[in-house]
Amino acid sequence: MVIAFLRSWKTKWLLLSATPRLNPLSGFFPRRRFPANAAQLMVVEGESAFLEFDSYAYARALTSCIAGGEPFRGKAIHCHVLKKGGCLDLFCRNILLNFYVRFDLVSSAHRLFDEMPDRNMVSFVNLIQGHAKCGNFTEATVLLLRLHREGHELNHFVFTTALKLFIMMDLPEVGHCLHASICKLGHDNNSFVGASLIETYSCCGLVDDARGVFDSIKKDIVVWTGMVTCYSENECAYEAVLLFSEMMKEGLKPNNYTLTSLLKASVSLSSLDLGKSIHGCSVKSMYESDEYVGGALLDMYAKCGDIEDARLAFNMVPDCDVILWSFMIARYAQSDKNSEALDLFQRMVKSSVAPNEYSFSSVLQACANIGDLDLGGQVHCHVMKIGLLSDIFVANALMDVYAKCSDLESLHKIFHGLYHKNDVSWNTVIVGYVQLDLGDDALRLFKQMWDIGIQATQVTYSSALRACASGAAIELVGQIHSLVMKTPFKDDNVVSNSLVASYAKCGNIKYACKVFGLMKEHDIISWNALISGYAIHSLGTDALSVFRKMTEEGIKANGVTFVGLLSACSNMGLLDEGRSLFNSMTEDYSIEPSMEHYTCMVKLFGRSGHFDEAMKLIKEIPLQATVMVWRALLGACLIHKNVDLGMVCAEKVLEIEPQDELTCVLLSNLYAAGSWDNVSLIRSYMRNQNVKKEPGISWIEKQGEIHSFTAGDLSHPDKRVINAMLEWLNRKIRKSGYVPDFNVVLHDVGDELKKRLLWLHSERLALAFGLVSLPPGSPIRIIKNLRFCSDCHASFKLISKVAGRELIVRDMNRFHHFEDGICSCADYW
Repeated sequence: MVIAFLRSWKTKWLLLSATPRLNPLSGFFPRRRFPANAAQLMVVEGESAFLEFDSYAYARALTSCIAGGEPFRGKAIHCHVLKKGGCLDLFCRNILLNFYVRFDLVSSAHRLFDEMPDRNMVSFVNLIQGHAKCGNFTEATVLLLRLHREGHELNHFVFTTALKLFIMMDLPEVGHCLHASICKLGHDNNSFVGASLIETYSCCGLVDDARGVFDSIKKDIVVWTGMVTCYSENECAYEAVLLFSEMMKEGLKPNNYTLTSLLKASVSLSSLDLGKSIHGCSVKSMYESDEYVGGALLDMYAKCGDIEDARLAFNMVPDCDVILWSFMIARYAQSDKNSEALDLFQRMVKSSVAPNEYSFSSVLQACANIGDLDLGGQVHCHVMKIGLLSDIFVANALMDVYAKCSDLESLHKIFHGLYHKNDVSWNTVIVGYVQLDLGDDALRLFKQMWDIGIQATQVTYSSALRACASGAAIELVGQIHSLVMKTPFKDDNVVSNSLVASYAKCGNIKYACKVFGLMKEHDIISWNALISGYAIHSLGTDALSVFRKMTEEGIKANGVTFVGLLSACSNMGLLDEGRSLFNSMTEDYSIEPSMEHYTCMVKLFGRSGHFDEAMKLIKEIPLQATVMVWRALLGACLIHKNVDLGMVCAEKVLEIEPQDELTCVLLSNLYAAGSWDNVSLIRSYMRNQNVKKEPGISWIEKQGEIHSFTAGDLSHPDKRVINAMLEWLNRKIRKSGYVPDFNVVLHDVGDELKKRLLWLHSERLALAFGLVSLPPGSPIRIIKNLRFCSDCHASFKLISKVAGRELIVRDMNRFHHFEDGICSCADYW
């Protein structure tokens, strides 16, 4: 069965091979093709002038060359042999063959093999190992077939070589078939073969089969280590530790590979104490300075959160190679210890260790973390000097730096200059676009990636969904959801969490709940996405209900959870619940309030009219209150017409950000309720500071196309039907009791003009367009960049009833769901 498989596989491999090997027996490559150094040849000639070399003497000389690492001397000896007539027996020829294999001179080894008058099993095994080591798997497989076909002995050396070959070829399942032949020929009790079988089953994930082999053979340290490694690499960390305990009871001492596997098991168990115990064992065994153990200790301490001890483990290795340097730099960057990563990279450059692509990728990650464009540019220059710019790892890391530093020109230059882009390259640019609020560009690149057949990953889908959410493109969210359902990511938590958040941010909280309900597992991000979704949809009681269910399932809330909960309370005026949650956050969960938590509470107190409590809380903030906090209180002052406190809030904001446009507008609106003179002063201040008021804009989506409207703008191609619909709506809702609220018109004009201005608000234009262009009965979703005005809110309630449509409006703070004359916010916004 194995031979049949190999023959079929050999045919396929040969068809795929791009560069066929020249036939050494074609007559064009005589023996002079074996290269030798002239000086070494003269030395050998001189040494042999007074000596009579026989096959045994040649064998000893070649063995000495292998042990001493002298390839040129070995070639010279071979030339001397050829001059003397090739007086070597099979034993010596096999040593010569081994000499060429050891020094990776496989082509010379194969020519020697082809010229040998006779061969045995050792000849074949030597050459198979040489080809496998150099990645020439076709030649190695052909030789394995020849060995069997020519009737040579199939002993434990052949089987161990074959098993290792299949592992290197990423075909460990073939080794599973080979096990039957091993048993038939009586080699199943051999320790060497057993250790190779354990490694093969480990690569296949067949832990029980590996344990069966382990239990049936005589055990030495190699076998014990192989089984411990098998457990460690197949997520059986606890079993690995138990087996190590058994090994110690048997009186065997661990080697560096045993300790490396145990340290990996401690990482899987997230047990720093276990890792420290193994560290102690490595000190007792005098392996603490071994490069493999040192690297595993570094990884264990870093992944268990003890980066300082990781550095100590790094310092203990006397001669760190580039792998350990790169590893330590990467761990610093991943732990957000960016200055340490940069310092270590500088030390590495000054030492004799040359950085490789992984070193540069790691230091570039540190540059991206701190957003240092100048430093990233310096590393970029270094990369170009040593010719690593075309390396995909380095290029992807450079693009991440430029994306996070908003340097789109450099980002595009690297991306379009890459000949072989992988999924990480595409994802890096897509994520960069999303972070820079360029959702349309991100979606365009996502479509381009899909069209050319690049396999999307969870990062791709979650980033594309974030891009849709930023523009509230509900139809695109649905399309991407359909794509996801056809992939293995349909049950992926990261993608599902993004779907929950995207549906909620695009106004479809029902679909968000449905996706959440279909998820097999919920992590803290899943719960936070749903709670935050309920909060922005003014469904505070639902958010609190989800929080209670979350705690019942044993999920511990974090700071993001409480931002969502407090936001839900502030949006619905749940004062008592908000106070209780804020106190519970610090007392029960030991979470230090962030500025976002304080902002939610100030907004809750202010919107509820408890200005004293709001000011008291602001004074208790450990650091200086931010613009966000004072602006939240200013917004509450506008609602309650508290001009005096509003002036204080505005002054605080303008001290920090003199050109804050929103604060000027809020203060102007506050003054407009009583003093137009003060309004003029504010507008004069805005002109002097070159502060421009952002115009009110509303968006509505129709068949994937976004239509935008500004207040008073009648330039839309469908303006006639829009105006007709507005007049019809005006008549209908007046009959239902609509009375215009002139207080929201912040211009000193007559009532008739105020009536006209009210009906030219951007959200009403978008609504009229939706009513005439979208299918009857479908929900109408509108986005507005500013706060919903009270008159539009009142009119939308009535329109939802007279038109019989569900209206969903997202303003700068939250969603409003209008249905049958009722809004989800219960008129509290």
